[in-house]
Amino acid sequence: MRNSLYKKIKITYIKTSILVAVFAAFLLPSKTEFRHTGENLFDIYLDGELVGQTGDRQVAEECLTRARKNVAASREEMVFMDPELKLEGKEVLFAEINSEKELVSNMESILSRNEEEMQVQRAYTVKIKEFTVNLGSIEEVQQLLQAAVDKYDSTDSYGVELVQDTSRELNVLTTNVYSEKQAQEEELEEEKAATDAGKLPEAGIFAALSESVDSVEFEEERDLSEYNLGLINMNFGDTIEIVESYMPESCLESLDMAIEDVTKDQETNKIYEVVSGDTLGEIAESFNMTIEDLVAMNGTLEDANSMIRVGDELIISVPEPELSVERQEELYYEEDYDADIIYVDNDDWYTTDKVTLQQPSSGHRRVVAIVSYRNDTVVDTEIIKEEVIMEAVPKIVERGTKIPPTYIKPISGGRLSSGFGGRKAPKRGASTYHKGVDWSTPTGTAVVASCGGVVTKAGWGSGYGYVVYIQHPDGKETRYGHLSKVLVSAGQSVSQGQKIALSGNTGISTGPHLHFEIRIGGTAVNPLKYLN
Repeated sequence: MRNSLYKKIKITYIKTSILVAVFAAFLLPSKTEFRHTGENLFDIYLDGELVGQTGDRQVAEECLTRARKNVAASREEMVFMDPELKLEGKEVLFAEINSEKELVSNMESILSRNEEEMQVQRAYTVKIKEFTVNLGSIEEVQQLLQAAVDKYDSTDSYGVELVQDTSRELNVLTTNVYSEKQAQEEELEEEKAATDAGKLPEAGIFAALSESVDSVEFEEERDLSEYNLGLINMNFGDTIEIVESYMPESCLESLDMAIEDVTKDQETNKIYEVVSGDTLGEIAESFNMTIEDLVAMNGTLEDANSMIRVGDELIISVPEPELSVERQEELYYEEDYDADIIYVDNDDWYTTDKVTLQQPSSGHRRVVAIVSYRNDTVVDTEIIKEEVIMEAVPKIVERGTKIPPTYIKPISGGRLSSGFGGRKAPKRGASTYHKGVDWSTPTGTAVVASCGGVVTKAGWGSGYGYVVYIQHPDGKETRYGHLSKVLVSAGQSVSQGQKIALSGNTGISTGPHLHFEIRIGGTAVNPLKYLN
């Protein structure tokens, strides 16, 4: 009896468990049992909004792809979509997840809600060097480029056309700046050529005469008043690329703002190479800078009195727009001018020797010139006609052609122990005005001729101890003192670098060293200024 009751209870329990399982499968919310494998449930966020939950990252990405296709298919216009999908994972035992249908539907709602921001339109990107600007139509591109030309064309004589860039495989446009007058002249020439083509051809001697006359070019001397002054040529100074694209309206720039960005002068750093006659003040003035700003921009300059040499490179600041315009103008003006310097070469003189034989004076002239500009900066001037009112008198300079001798340090190594000029006497009997420089060096150090020449003295020199004096071809004299041994004799010719003595500690001396002098016209000068 008990066994029978037990069996009934067991059967009832099993049936009840099955019914509960079926009920849970069909009627309860979708619950999934997860194993302990780390992140196994993901909250899905689209553009910062919660979409739902899934247990598989790939499902979220596939649902977004389907949602984007559905939204795009429902629109006639092109739609730009760049949604941000973000998944936040966690580990759970049981959780409710959304079906793929629910996820796609929720994503579509979010994408559609941002429809205005996602819509794109045809646009044109203008690239000038590294600068780019996006405009809404090809007409705006044309107006932008025309505004850059009009900035320097007060007579509205030049226009801009967009042409295919034949050097590029892709569909890229570039620009051509043309003259309205030139275009009309070319059109008249084409009409004339078409008319001439309809005439009967000439033959024999008449054809030969016509050909010879056509080949002769007559150039008449023109008066200054006969030149057509004004703008004669114009073009862009930078490469321009224009490409068609699609982008949201928010990425487009207004035409007025684009014109300001492209044509407004920006401070641009450039390199200037110093030429003969330049001074810091003149360089700063020519580029509308202060000397203080020029010095601040160049670490090689200490102050306004810093020395500059031909070939030095300086950083300068030049106001320049994003799009540069190059132009040529035919101009009339009057000016004072200087004649070129006339040089008379003297092969017996060194290149450091110069004598002015005639002082210059400025002349005056009327000029027609072609002046080339880059933006507002003059880059070249070519005089094509001039009338001299008063001739300029040239400066005449006689100059030497021989390369002057050079001077080297007379010892290797050594420590500079006493400089040139006033000093406190290091020892009783020593001079308080040092006529040379001293290098402290061990006795017996080799002393060489600083420059080639003729030895005028070799022996004892009173306070100098043992000395060597050498006279050089350029008139200078070098002296070497406190020597321990003299290796040359008076009247002997020596070459630069030739060993002439050994250093020592003779004469009035405070220790082993070499005393070295350079004299010009008998007057001692600072030797360090002449050593290479």
